[in-house]
Amino acid sequence: MSSGRPKFRNDRGVPEIRIGTREFECIGVSPPLDHPHIYIDMGAADAIRCPYCATHFRFDPRLSPAAADPPDCAFED
Repeated sequence: MSSGRPKFRNDRGVPEIRIGTREFECIGVSPPLDHPHIYIDMGAADAIRCPYCATHFRFDPRLSPAAADPPDCAFED
């Protein structure tokens, strides 16, 4: 079942993923090696680390809510 929130992954282990939303789910890497899909809310912050896998996410208002840079970090169920 999909939560409706954008999901992001870090298969290549990039140091930072820029995303177009402050509320999202981190899945770690692609299934079947993913970690539990956890909800993250940046609040007013511009950057946050996933407490599960330590991926660093940075908000970029130029991107659409489901977009990521690098683009392959966006995940669709």
